[in-house]
Amino acid sequence: MKRLMFEKPLGMRDTLPFFYKQKSKARRNLSETILSYGYSFMDTPIMEYHDTVGQVSATLDQQLFKLLDQQGHTLVLRPDLTAPIARVAASQLKNSEFPLRLAYDGPVFRAQQAEGGKPAQFEQVGTELIGDHSSYGDAEVIALLVESLKQTGLDDFVITVGHIGYVKAFFNDLLGDDQETIDELLNYLYRKNYVGYKEAVKSLDAPADKKQSLLQLLTLKGGEEIFEYSRSLARNQSCMQAVNELKQLHRLLEQYGVQQYIQFDLNLISHMDYYTGVLFEGYAPHLGAMLCNGGRYDTLLPSFQLNASATGFAIHLERLVEALNDQEDEDERMAVIVDDETHSLGIEEAKKYRQEGYAVLLQHVDQIPDIQAFQQELSQTVDLTKKGGKSE
Repeated sequence: MKRLMFEKPLGMRDTLPFFYKQKSKARRNLSETILSYGYSFMDTPIMEYHDTVGQVSATLDQQLFKLLDQQGHTLVLRPDLTAPIARVAASQLKNSEFPLRLAYDGPVFRAQQAEGGKPAQFEQVGTELIGDHSSYGDAEVIALLVESLKQTGLDDFVITVGHIGYVKAFFNDLLGDDQETIDELLNYLYRKNYVGYKEAVKSLDAPADKKQSLLQLLTLKGGEEIFEYSRSLARNQSCMQAVNELKQLHRLLEQYGVQQYIQFDLNLISHMDYYTGVLFEGYAPHLGAMLCNGGRYDTLLPSFQLNASATGFAIHLERLVEALNDQEDEDERMAVIVDDETHSLGIEEAKKYRQEGYAVLLQHVDQIPDIQAFQQELSQTVDLTKKGGKSE
């Protein structure tokens, strides 16, 4: 027991006051921007049924936190918020006027198998645009993501946009029904292991021209200039349609004025297997993990018997705070220091400053071990112990 006294479960971490303050600030800025676009925030239970949300969440089963209720049903701690919101949209909101613009902020849970710095609990802030199947919906979500990040103070980041339809149609044309090879190559792309991808392609028992086409897929990264090249490599109508959708998306993002934050990558793959079209990921310098992600998921809502398409994004709040890299600013609190004689006066002084918007500590001088160190931590102090005088 003593060994575990100060330990935490694998992947869990404490949020100390400074980091909590920075999270609150970032959360507030994100929420205000999302609300300004007409989205409405909602919440869902932390626990969901495994047979519903747990199975459609696209999170690996071994990463789900499972428990049993008193009736013997298997529950999971929600591994994401998209699937729970889809459940609500297909039930309690199914008679609402579509499109629905919903937003969320809350913790999600994904179990870690080994200690590697990955959190098992983290907070997501995101949106879901439900019932809009157009490129206009895709553009709105990406533009809102860019604006949300900017409003937190982050300006150095990139949103990489791809289309899962292009990749899958490309592979299906070249590799036919060899699903094992397709899955292997998709896994290399998902992990961004391009060396492994190249080696796997070279080892295929396939004609040289097919291998060359599979390798050329890796070159489809950059700005709008990749569209014509990707059209020339397109193997079928599905590939052409995906490129046309991305061209339309690019045009709309230019209208929003966010194109400088956008890059395209036609071999982008997500671990969420319910994405069906445009998908995207966000990265910031010096951040060793993905900052945000999202995309179109037109098959998730039909899993809940609602025939509707949807798109959205999720921001990893803790990573956003790390990307902002805010320096520890001055403690904005002030203190009113009192003794036995001035305690009553101190209460009134503290009340006055609080009404003016200050965060005020009312502190008895006898409980301060080092008064100089105490004063240095705060923005200002009012010392009422010096015969009723004030020192700021």
